[in-house]
Amino acid sequence: MYAVMGATGQVGAVVAKSLISASQQVRVIMRNPEKAAGWKVLDAEVALADYGNAEQLAAAFAGAEGVFIMIPPNAAPSPDYSESRAYIMAIRKALESSRPAKIVYLSSIGAQRKSGAGLISALHLLEEAIDVLPTRTAALRAAYFMENYADDVAKARKTGKLQSYLQPLEHKYPMVATYDVGRAGAKLLVKPWEGHRHLEISGPRKYSPLDVTEAFSSALKKKIEPLVVPRDAWIKSFVEKGIPANKTAGLVEMLEGFNSKWIDFGVAGAEALKGSVELETVIDNLVKTIGA
Repeated sequence: MYAVMGATGQVGAVVAKSLISASQQVRVIMRNPEKAAGWKVLDAEVALADYGNAEQLAAAFAGAEGVFIMIPPNAAPSPDYSESRAYIMAIRKALESSRPAKIVYLSSIGAQRKSGAGLISALHLLEEAIDVLPTRTAALRAAYFMENYADDVAKARKTGKLQSYLQPLEHKYPMVATYDVGRAGAKLLVKPWEGHRHLEISGPRKYSPLDVTEAFSSALKKKIEPLVVPRDAWIKSFVEKGIPANKTAGLVEMLEGFNSKWIDFGVAGAEALKGSVELETVIDNLVKTIGA
């Protein structure tokens, strides 16, 4: 049996459904009981647990051959990442208690960085906590999610412009579809391996903001123009999106890390893994599913 956190999210859902499709027994771990019905229809076991409660998580992990771990994303964390630290501490205690044979967990490009990674610092803390456990572990260091552009669909459709914090526009960045990450997580859980692994998972190729703009133009069937957001306008822009001004530092630092190439793939000792889903497919799906 495999226990999966985050099954109501994009990556965790793919992990769980891929395992179910492979005729594996799955226990999905969720915080909201109202979302359990769909999983019961798929014959998945449902365990309710607060992700910050070590005892509840240990009970949810109990008896699992392998577990898929992730912490809730937080675009506006406290400066010390106290929210993520609380989740990580609870997960660590639960894993020490339940002792699954394999742990696969969602990490990020740049998670090897001890500083200068902004929001990704939370995943660095997660790696530090899990990689010292005396069991098999595999960190899925995912590239920039293609689905991050979901928030841009409505504005691009309305204004014909696509804002970019990633710059310069012609620079190509590692990106990946959440489907590819979830599939990789499911495959790792059922395969044997030893030791502590770090896998850099990206899409079939790198993409630039210009490539993203072209994908939007094709999906929306009209010309979309790229619009560079000047660095001195970032904080104002984030505040307009609902992020408190005093909690923008992590997002700013992360984007600066991408643009300076401080956050990138090619880390010594990490394994490269490429998915198959193209950016154009993801953008097209986002445009179709997000209404006008």
